[in-house]
Amino acid sequence: MTLDITGAAAGAVRAPVAGAGQEIAAGRFVLRPLRRSDAGLCGMYAGDRRVAEGTRSIPHPLPPGAVEAFIARAMAGTGETVWAMDGAGTGLSELLGIISLKPMDRGQSEIGYWVAPALWNTGIASEAVRALVAANPLGNRTIFAEVFQDNAGSARVLSHAGFEYLGDAETYSVARAARVPTWTYIRRLD
Repeated sequence: MTLDITGAAAGAVRAPVAGAGQEIAAGRFVLRPLRRSDAGLCGMYAGDRRVAEGTRSIPHPLPPGAVEAFIARAMAGTGETVWAMDGAGTGLSELLGIISLKPMDRGQSEIGYWVAPALWNTGIASEAVRALVAANPLGNRTIFAEVFQDNAGSARVLSHAGFEYLGDAETYSVARAARVPTWTYIRRLD
């Protein structure tokens, strides 16, 4: 999944989107805006090689200050719109993972997410994706997603959330320092 934690491929800067900073109920947790206090857990999880290698842009190891810069950009409302998966209200961890929408053109965004490895295969990612798609805070007509072909679990998350397979491609993974085959998915909301 995407998630530009380094800023290396942040793309065009955009103005904050109305409704993007809202809290969204997601079953066992809420999706909420990132805050500075998330840096420790975010760094611990994103610094895990398994998480980094599941994304295009998270390097491994994480450079000093990368997480803090990512959170600062998210809080400023530039680039992708990012939410923390926060389970503190139901006895889970304050940070379970991250999910984002990166605007593209004409009512389209790309969704990206990662979950703490200890919570893999627990339904957290599925709940987050379904909740974010249902809330549609950016008013998208279409949401795209891309997963590495060796990440069948993430492909299942998208299929269970109503995404349809669109085709094969490949993209560069910073953590893997290689081009990786991907599956592309689409979810039409209109």
